[in-house]
Order: sequence, then C-alpha cells, then structure tokens
Amino acid sequence: MGFEDVVIFAGSSSLGLTERICAHLNTMPGKSETKIFSEGNTFVRVLENVRGREAFVIQSTVFPTNDSFMELLFWIDALSRASAASVTAVIPYFSYAKGDKKDEPRVSIRARVCADCIEAAGADRVVTMDLHAPQIQGFFRIPVDNLYAMPALCDHVRSMSLPNLVVVSPDAGFVKAARRYAASLGASLAIANKERPDHSEHAEVLEIIGDVGGKTALIVDDFTITGGTLAEVARRLMEAGALEVYAMVTHGVFTPSSIEKIDRSPLKKLFFTDTIETQPVQLSPKMEVVSVASLFAEAIRRIYTHESISGMFPA
Repeated sequence: MGFEDVVIFAGSSSLGLTERICAHLNTMPGKSETKIFSEGNTFVRVLENVRGREAFVIQSTVFPTNDSFMELLFWIDALSRASAASVTAVIPYFSYAKGDKKDEPRVSIRARVCADCIEAAGADRVVTMDLHAPQIQGFFRIPVDNLYAMPALCDHVRSMSLPNLVVVSPDAGFVKAARRYAASLGASLAIANKERPDHSEHAEVLEIIGDVGGKTALIVDDFTITGGTLAEVARRLMEAGALEVYAMVTHGVFTPSSIEKIDRSPLKKLFFTDTIETQPVQLSPKMEVVSVASLFAEAIRRIYTHESISGMFPA
C-alpha cells in the first residue's frame, strides 16, 4: 500500500529507530532539522509540506529527559501549525510515566502534567510502549495506543531454545505481566518478593517464591535504571538453585553505575529493546538489543488504514 499521505519525522532522541520503522514501511523519514542554540534553547523546523497529511513524530523522552520532552512538544506544535491533517506523537519510552500518582504529600503527578502539555501542543493521538502504569492512558483526552514489546522479546528468547525455562517477576506488581510472558513462552512462573523502602532506587529482595531449582531463569520487567534489582534477583535465583539467569526488559534506562552492577552479577545476558538509543553509557557485552521497529511500523500502518491496534496483540 502507498503512504503518500503519511509523513514520519524523527526527533533527535529516536533517529535510528525512526529509520528502522521507515524501512519496514518502505518510506523515508520526513525532512526536518533540530538545533540547540548556545543558551540551551531548542529549535525545530519541518522542511517539507505536511498540509493535509497525517504526520507522525517519533521521540523518546529521555537522555536528556526534559530537553527531549520539550523538543517533542515543539515538533507537535510545528506540525500542527503547518496544517497537518493529524499529528501523532510516537513516544517509544515515556520517561515521566513513573510519576503516575500522588503517593505522598505535596508531590506532582508528573505524568498528568506531561499529558496535558502534549494535548495542549496539538497532538491528536499518542502511541507508546509498555507504559509503567497503564492507567496513564486515562490522563489523556485523546486516543493512546500502548504497544507491548512482549512479541519481539519472546520471539528472540524462543530463538535461543533455552532449556527448562522459568519466568521470574522481579516483584509482586509485575506478576500479571510476567504471567503473560510465561504463557507465551510455555514456561513456569516464579516471583521475587522485593521491598523498596525509599527513593534511593535500591530494593531489597527478601525471597524467591516458586520452584527455580535446576531451571533456566528469565527475569522480565518493563524497565531497569540502576540494574540493582536485576542483579540482586539474579543472585537470589542462583542461590535458590537456578542453573543460569537471563533478563529481558522493554526499556534499558542505564546509568553509569548500572553497567558495573550488570557485569558483576550472575546474569548471562540482558535483553532490551531499541526504544532508547541516546544512552549516556557504553553498553556491556552482556547486553543485547532487540528491535521493536516492526511493531511501531505495524501500528502506524494500522492507524493509517483504520485497523485495530489491539489485533496486534492477541489475548
């Protein structure tokens, strides 16, 4: 099918992913430019006609988080003011999704603030992947399509033919999602009982619930930042008799200390997707990127042809 009425633009934090998405759709990224002036101001410009066309802008909001988010808003505004028929913000990783609730006094619900800004800038739709809290979709008054990385990640793990697999949820809050991974892979399920007492990004793993003895353990999660939880759960799994431990997450949000933690841990491999490409660190040989470009490309195609997005992810 042709995409004459569709134009896909790359924000500066998702240049590579945009190229891969466009390759799947047999099209070229839209012509544009981004400049950062000496005082830190961001300037964006659309370099081709988008009047009456369906515009998509792809931009993960991380590294640097605030600059990337502001750039996204400017792209939405520029495309809207250029008379695009519709503007879809494709946010592979929505960093502020972690700020989804007021769980202590006098704090901002940051995800809601960001949702309001995206709408005010002129977005007609949002496409994202593995929101940390799915209820964030309700913060928007425009359609939100929350894609899942599970098909791509599970396909990759299946290609490895890992024996006697057990999927491990890193905490009780991820059990529902971990159960879907286990069902997709035909594996059993175990749970790490974890406690996080404060905002220090350090969690204590208290125990492993489930049988992991003599099995290949696969920890699954939506993202990792410090790598501390993955490393600690991996150690506990080995102590509980697991033969090998792997991990896979949708979003690899790595800090300098996380690489050392992963390297020193019992993890054989950590798989994560290409939703984030502006990493401030040199990735470890233990890390492997799995592309989700085909999933975003299919979502864009279905939006253009008015097909169901949920049909991409059978129950």
